[in-house]
Amino acid sequence: MKSISVILVCLAMNLFFSCNHNKNVAIPIETITKSDRMVPNTSKTYLDSLNNEVKKAFSKLRPQSIRPAEGFIKYDYLIPAGFYKQMWDWDGFYIGTHLMSIGQPKYLKYWVLNFAVAADKEGYVPGCVTTKGPRPLFGKFAMKPFIGQGTYLASEKLNDYAWISPEVYKQIKSIINYREKISLDEKYGLFYWDDAMSSGGDNNVVLTNDKNQPGAILAVDLSAFMYREYLAMKNVATKLGQVEDANSYAEKAKVLKANITKYLWDDDAKSFWNMYRTGRPYKRVSYSNFIALMHTDLVSQENGREMIKRYLWNEDHLLAPYGLRSLSKQDPDYNNENIIVPYSNWQGPVWPVGNYMYYIALKNYGFTEECKQLASTLGTLVLKDIAAYGSMHENYHADTGAPLAPTADQSKGGVFTGFVGWNLLVQNMLMGAAEGDFLLLEVN
Repeated sequence: MKSISVILVCLAMNLFFSCNHNKNVAIPIETITKSDRMVPNTSKTYLDSLNNEVKKAFSKLRPQSIRPAEGFIKYDYLIPAGFYKQMWDWDGFYIGTHLMSIGQPKYLKYWVLNFAVAADKEGYVPGCVTTKGPRPLFGKFAMKPFIGQGTYLASEKLNDYAWISPEVYKQIKSIINYREKISLDEKYGLFYWDDAMSSGGDNNVVLTNDKNQPGAILAVDLSAFMYREYLAMKNVATKLGQVEDANSYAEKAKVLKANITKYLWDDDAKSFWNMYRTGRPYKRVSYSNFIALMHTDLVSQENGREMIKRYLWNEDHLLAPYGLRSLSKQDPDYNNENIIVPYSNWQGPVWPVGNYMYYIALKNYGFTEECKQLASTLGTLVLKDIAAYGSMHENYHADTGAPLAPTADQSKGGVFTGFVGWNLLVQNMLMGAAEGDFLLLEVN
């Protein structure tokens, strides 16, 4: 690590922000707020250098997230590494998509196969699987809906659908059916999480962890993820010659799209909001409201751009000096507390994976310069972290850039073990900004 530390520290300390008068930096009018913030360096020279240094650093950390098959897990599997040694649902999906983008799509296929085989006769599979078997958490903590997307994206990249045997296809379908069984509100045709913990945004304030109100809130993120699942499965079923299934998934996607736009979009506020199952909107600005913008057909370009300008690329809400917050700084619950037990903190800190989902939304709605600024900020942030600690953290203080969890005190034996996992997507952000090689996870 010492061999690159000088380069990393120089990048982190000397090149993080360019001054506003730097002629290499374009500052779109819509990105300037009343505080006239310092704008990250987006010159070609800097982005190229940053991209190369992140690739070098990640090439050393990436192997920590890949484990050989063992015990219950029959294929090589993906883990966040460091603090987390288990195979998790959306962590593995995002690690797998990163590996797919650098020429290793087999790992995303393995992720699908490892979770598919863990499904019980109902289609339930927990969001965490270990070498000893499925690991139920917090009751029936079902895996988040990414298995259809993973199947489609891996197959397209491999140019091969033959690995999806009839039994595997049946298991994948059962997992999606189970999500419909436990999470679909019949009145509104939208989806709800049991609680915030189930969503992965562990203490997301637009959901609730109140055990007296399970499934109380219809969720933008879950509904948008399920929309993507339906579209992905329509494509998979078509490729496998399952015409009836393809038509069914296409119809489900059509109906869900209509319900998302009808009930969750607020045209006056120009935002998606979660909604109580009583029909009352829950108007708080959280990262999960923006998952709908990972697609371009749930809201128009005009309205999507307006939502981004009002809330995402706005210092009064989500735009921070060190990335994009997970919760608006105007929210009464906004904080940057260092928490990892009993849940991780999604009430303000910058999460690289959350910023990657924001990045897709920015690109989808034409904010190309902002994509460069975000990639520059996050790339510099993780390099500084690696230079100081030899690894990364899962989130960062939005206003100071300080690394948060996991600390040594929060880790086993009091030894800092770091975090890798989906932070690898920062490389994809830079590849898009510096090379034009965007990983947008299109599912149509």
